[in-house]
Amino acid sequence: MKKQYKILISVLMLLIVIRIILPYVVLHYANKTLANMKGYYGHIEDIDLSIFRGAYIINDIYLNKVDNKSNLESPFFKAANIDLSVEWNAIFHGSIVGELEFDSPVLIFSKDKVELSDIKKDTVSFRKLLNNFMPLKVNRVEVNNGNLHYSDNTSKPKVDISLKHTHLLAVNLSNVINNTIELPSTVTANAVAYQGTFKFNMKLNALNEHPTFDLNAELKNTNLVLLNDFLKAYGNFDVNKGTFGLYSEMAAKGGMFKGYVKPIIKDLDVVGPEDKHDNFFNKVYEQIVGAAGVLLRNQKKDQVATKVKIEGDFNNPKTNTIDAIWEVLRNAFIQALLPSVDNEINLKSVNTEKPEEKKNLFQRIFKSKKDKDEKKNK
Repeated sequence: MKKQYKILISVLMLLIVIRIILPYVVLHYANKTLANMKGYYGHIEDIDLSIFRGAYIINDIYLNKVDNKSNLESPFFKAANIDLSVEWNAIFHGSIVGELEFDSPVLIFSKDKVELSDIKKDTVSFRKLLNNFMPLKVNRVEVNNGNLHYSDNTSKPKVDISLKHTHLLAVNLSNVINNTIELPSTVTANAVAYQGTFKFNMKLNALNEHPTFDLNAELKNTNLVLLNDFLKAYGNFDVNKGTFGLYSEMAAKGGMFKGYVKPIIKDLDVVGPEDKHDNFFNKVYEQIVGAAGVLLRNQKKDQVATKVKIEGDFNNPKTNTIDAIWEVLRNAFIQALLPSVDNEINLKSVNTEKPEEKKNLFQRIFKSKKDKDEKKNK
């Protein structure tokens, strides 16, 4: 009996020691992984384990981008906490998957990293990082109080625009539940945007070979005056009054997509008292911008708007510029676009057959002759 007690006590002591040192082992591994990421450098302050919940919590993490030439670091991502755990609800459906919860994360895209290829590279690298920390396939992701930034320190004035107080919830990403329907996963998000609101809803099949989703998004009542630094930096003008809205729908299936983007500006007033100290040429330019806004304004709704239709495949997306110009004129002189999602795009709207290649005159002549010869041979 004494020997059995000694063994039991030894096992308990060993488990206690492992429990004490395990967070430090995991923290060392995590920081080593962050330090060895190509093009990035990061650090984690502390890690807490919750064995009963099957989880561990990363406290105070940051990840900076490192310039290859100068080795200077620029902020890319940080978060107060990241909770990585087993999703217990999925176990009742016969799957062992994980879930991620981010508390107060900040993601920053700077001017030199806004090309789609660069954003894709950053996203892939960030996903690889999370895969190193999460051994299970992720089925649920939640973001609380997140901030998404675009910054440009080279512009005059400097630009820093953001979506704040963002909440995002993505569920059933691994198709654990309702895996027989076409779009089993859902992603919803909302945020605050300069006294306005942003809402995003998407249904998707995250495991499909080709992107398959149906989404709609709306940005409402954004105060343009609060975006004057952005307008000055990239448009060389500011506004005295106005609100901005953006409405969009998009669907994709079989490598093809279809949708539209509908921007709407209401109550626009470009020239105001704040422009009295501007130079002569800038005043003239703003007068022209203001006059264009008046010319293209729908007088009844007091808004400038257009609706840009987008359709194509993911290797060759096309936007119809003529359609955009027509919609501006139609809104100005015929009827106003409604400030809302039109609910006209879904998976059935997507034409999965690629359009036939246009043939020149000689190709059409020889094809016609070839068809005639084939008919005679029959």
